[in-house]
Amino acid sequence: MKQVNVHEAKTHLSRLLKRVSAGEEITISRAGVPVAKLIAVAPAFGIRPLGAMQGQIRIGDDFDAPLPADILASFYAEDSKRNEPSGARSGRTAKKRAQS
Repeated sequence: MKQVNVHEAKTHLSRLLKRVSAGEEITISRAGVPVAKLIAVAPAFGIRPLGAMQGQIRIGDDFDAPLPADILASFYAEDSKRNEPSGARSGRTAKKRAQS
């Protein structure tokens, strides 16, 4: 670990930052007394290697197959009927009959 004084740190800050980003730790001192330490900031997200979970998870052959009809019906038909007011259904039916 290298130790530099405040004046040197101000004068050569960009050089010191390059060294820190390469993994070196630098202590900044005032009158020989350490007051701060320059260290590299760890990246928030590291690079994830491909295949890191190989052998630990399994994706079925039918992963992207269409859903069965009964499950699809629960997504669309059932929810829309429950949210409609009861009179709205009969009113629409009456309009359809009148148009025919």
